[in-house]
Amino acid sequence: MEKQAGKSLVLLLCAAFVLSGCGGSDSVPPQPDTTPPTAPSGLAATAISTSQINLSWTASTDNVGVTGYRVERCQGTNCSNFAQVATPAGITFSDTGLAASTSYSYRVRASDAAGNLSGYSNTASATTQTAQSNISVSLSPKRGGLTVTQSMTFTATITNDAGNQGVTWSATAGTFSNQTGTTATYTAPATAGAVTITATSKADTSKSAQTTLGITDLAGVFTYHNNLSRDGTNQQEYALTTANVSSSSFGKLFSCQADGAIYAQPLWVANVIVGGVKRNVVIVATQHDSVYAFDADAKPCVTLWHANLLDTAHGGGAGETPVPSGGTGSLVGSGYGDIQPEVGVTGTPVIDPATNIVYVVSKSVNASTQFFQRLHALDITTGSEKLNGNKPVVISASVPGDGDGSSGGNVPFDPQNENQRSGLTLLNGVIYIAWASHEDHDPYHGWVLGYDASTLAPIPSAVFNSTPNAVTGFTYSRGGIWMSGGAPAADSSSLYLITGNGSYDGKTNFSDSIIRLGTSTGLKMQDWFTPSDQSFLDSADLDLGSGGAVVLVDLPAPAPITHLLIGGGKAGSGKTGEIYLLNRDLLGGFTTTDAGAVQMFPLGSNIFSTPAFWQNRLYVAGAGGPLTSFTFNPTTGLFTNFSTPSQTSATFSFPGASPSISSQAATNGIVWVVDSSAYCTPQSGACGPAILRAYDAVNLSHELWDSSQGSGNAASNAVKFTVPTVANGKVYIGTRGNNTGTATSSNPGELDVYGLLPN
Repeated sequence: MEKQAGKSLVLLLCAAFVLSGCGGSDSVPPQPDTTPPTAPSGLAATAISTSQINLSWTASTDNVGVTGYRVERCQGTNCSNFAQVATPAGITFSDTGLAASTSYSYRVRASDAAGNLSGYSNTASATTQTAQSNISVSLSPKRGGLTVTQSMTFTATITNDAGNQGVTWSATAGTFSNQTGTTATYTAPATAGAVTITATSKADTSKSAQTTLGITDLAGVFTYHNNLSRDGTNQQEYALTTANVSSSSFGKLFSCQADGAIYAQPLWVANVIVGGVKRNVVIVATQHDSVYAFDADAKPCVTLWHANLLDTAHGGGAGETPVPSGGTGSLVGSGYGDIQPEVGVTGTPVIDPATNIVYVVSKSVNASTQFFQRLHALDITTGSEKLNGNKPVVISASVPGDGDGSSGGNVPFDPQNENQRSGLTLLNGVIYIAWASHEDHDPYHGWVLGYDASTLAPIPSAVFNSTPNAVTGFTYSRGGIWMSGGAPAADSSSLYLITGNGSYDGKTNFSDSIIRLGTSTGLKMQDWFTPSDQSFLDSADLDLGSGGAVVLVDLPAPAPITHLLIGGGKAGSGKTGEIYLLNRDLLGGFTTTDAGAVQMFPLGSNIFSTPAFWQNRLYVAGAGGPLTSFTFNPTTGLFTNFSTPSQTSATFSFPGASPSISSQAATNGIVWVVDSSAYCTPQSGACGPAILRAYDAVNLSHELWDSSQGSGNAASNAVKFTVPTVANGKVYIGTRGNNTGTATSSNPGELDVYGLLPN
């Protein structure tokens, strides 16, 4: 029994071991997948160009999933694996870099997740297209400029493209959309620079056309002469170069019609949403008391809005009109016919890009001979009044003084005699407006008033009168701020302006002086410079203030003076259009030797303009003289090359010209000037078109182009003191249209637009 029991125990243990794997197993390990995918089917080969064949096929199936396709190119019976196409990327493949007019054969296999290969597909063959030497590609437009993120449609024209295959679009920067066979919409990148766009023929990839666009990040020309320093430069111009501003590629593009002569400089703003569309906009003010917004690029011209500053929506009253101008008996002026046929908006407005507001001063009169001057704040997207309860503010002011026998010990602002000739200045949230008179009609003064840019509220402490008191020996006070349309220049906290002839005592009256006004607490007279021949300037009506002031770039050490200012006007006693270089921190006051000036040098002709300053060069065009460039040495802080200055061969009759400069930083500098000598009033002696001229800024003897060249380039009739605005490959100038300037003529005006010819 014991033996039998032991035997049973052994059998039980063995059974347990068998169940637990000891002594053998009955489990079967998983077998690897050996089932290949089905072979691809329907392989097709299509030649689409001289160097490319496209393949397509029907997908394979497999129980563990197809992971890719192996493409083989065959030559005879020899086939080699040369490309792998992954899934799910697709079941197409482009073989590129092939020889033209050559036959190629292909087959395809599929692979699965287990590494099995299918059988081969069918074999497909195609022959690349034959190169067609007579194919050609051209692009339209051929040249131009865009602002960052702006779009433009391009069209390719292809000759002898038998299959109508079109082109492939590419660019060194930017993107394409809405592509068809021959057209595409290009969108510029967000950074500035030159971009090359290429259209390549699909039928013959050796044939293509290219164009180079200048992409600018210039946000706008918001103020007179481009910036607060008034140096007249746009150094973010990538489209216009000294090579392409020529008779073959530059000319008049289109014109925009207005209702009155355009004396103010046109202003330009990039990428404004108007009517739901992003556009570049040019703002134009007229002597008919109107402001226009035009599409800056559209041809023919598109008017976006027109604001009549004398209607009730803009604060006007019944029967108000621009102030008639003209001869004897005119309501403003002394009958010289200086501005004709009317006075409305004369000074250049200013734009605040942070709020999209354009500030502008209008002048008007009603049937009761009441005169009004108003400061408007217009929305640049609609032309509607935007502040002060959606109404402009009526300008009024007074200062203590007894100038011109004023009663009550106060000198009031006179909206009839005061002429708002200078451009407006926006500095640290304040709009500053300066005045002289119309045609020296007494009594008048030089005024500067400040208004809160966010509310239009007048700032009581921001009131300056250049000649508030009577001075022995002077019949009238005068001292107007003319500057031939120039605006007060500014640095971070001060205004710089130049006054015309009138009374001077160096205490309260500062005619014929270059003045610094502090702005930290209202307006405060801080410093001035008065030439030693001030008395002669006044007696001979030789205003120092006929020219505008320019703040020069701040100089680093070891320059002896770091803050400099330029100013100049008419000829003085023994002087011919003297230019004064001054220390902004210490203007120098009055001395009998002009010791306060850092440097003085003659231009040789009277200055009725604002100079430009670029790359240590000063550009001035006096009345009757050439455009001249003087070189500045930043180490010594002085100007040089007086004996051999760079000059134009052309001269500019009265009033000379205020130059503007476009460049790509320090390269491709172009000086733009308008000859407006035939400005169509009795003083001009002639009535004719304004002439736009372009010069190489490094060599003024090299004229690049002028509007008298070729047909269709002539501008409309000129207005005095016109300043060109240069932006995004275009140049904008204001004219009086076909208006001859006489009081009986109609009052049209015209904005003429020049630029790179698209084709």
